[in-house]
Amino acid sequence: MPVNNRNAFPWRQHCKAQLLVDGKRFYPAILDAIRQAQHTIFIEMYLVESGGVMDRFIQALDRRAQQGVDIKLIFDAFGSLKLNNTDRQTLQQAGIELFFYNPVRLTRFKHNLHRTHRKIIVIDNHIAFTGGAGISDHFEGEKPWRETMLKIRGEVVTDWQQLFLINFQQLSKIPPPTASFSNQSPPGVPRPSHTARARVVYSNGGRKVSLKRSLLKRIYHSRHTIWLTTAYFIPTRKLRRALQRAAYRGKDVRLLLPGEITDHPAVVSASRRYYSRLLRHGVRIYEYQGRFMHAKVTLVDDWSSIGSSNMDRWNLKWNLEANQEVIDPRFATAVQHMLASDFEHSKEIHYKVWRQRSRWQRFKEWLWGNVDLWLTRWQERL
Repeated sequence: MPVNNRNAFPWRQHCKAQLLVDGKRFYPAILDAIRQAQHTIFIEMYLVESGGVMDRFIQALDRRAQQGVDIKLIFDAFGSLKLNNTDRQTLQQAGIELFFYNPVRLTRFKHNLHRTHRKIIVIDNHIAFTGGAGISDHFEGEKPWRETMLKIRGEVVTDWQQLFLINFQQLSKIPPPTASFSNQSPPGVPRPSHTARARVVYSNGGRKVSLKRSLLKRIYHSRHTIWLTTAYFIPTRKLRRALQRAAYRGKDVRLLLPGEITDHPAVVSASRRYYSRLLRHGVRIYEYQGRFMHAKVTLVDDWSSIGSSNMDRWNLKWNLEANQEVIDPRFATAVQHMLASDFEHSKEIHYKVWRQRSRWQRFKEWLWGNVDLWLTRWQERL
């Protein structure tokens, strides 16, 4: 197993990552890859809900199952509560292996906190997709959630498959297949021309998380740019200090966060209690307007990290998470252009104006900030 005790696979050469912005781009790309699958389709998801998007996935998966493609699915039991029984039965009757991660039980309160928040799709050990989306109508429609997914090729795809199979084996108690469809070029065929280096970094829930260590290391050694997008901003003290010190050193440090449009208003209020100190130290903060910013993207110089992790301390303690790290100047430029466009659709928060916010806003920050502190102390005792 090519996984070390730091919860990160090795850096892989000859890789390529393609940005897919919003559901109108990433759902067609994912479904097209599923329809062309010849051997295996592996999917691990947190948010899975019945609806138009799920209907298209079921139709595509059912057709490939009829053609003998080996299909294995892991859905988080809590995140898939809105997947109706008809859809569950349709998948299982098609011969698809479907497992639900950690079913909720009232008698196991602490254990119920552990969830798989990963977004993994691997087709024929040849193409992988990851990012922040689920299988849900939230990412389509008139005002879809703003989301970013990656289409990944190259040597690193095998690591995404391995990460999925580790979890699947634990759930199914079935050893992974001995046969593997190689992601490497056949003998005599030149290696792919992909130039990016890439690494899969993940967490299994716990205090020592390579996702966090990797981000902090990049921030400490940054040369000029630190742009971070997250749907839920409840950072650790180390991350806050690292961002403040980088801004103090003159780096371009920006946070792109949700505004009033969110699925968890309390989290937005709790995160805003950090604004004053960050702004005072030179960190620039933007709140996305018009839609819910759900993406999880970090850009530090030529290094990018995109995946399921929101980098908040709650998720990193309890959730299974996984991100794709990429080192490539051309890809970093694409990420920078994407985020620059997002900044244009955002409202920048300025320190002098922020100090004049209403008493009601300050009260919400105090209230939900204290709730967060209480939850943090409570979870530390578990």
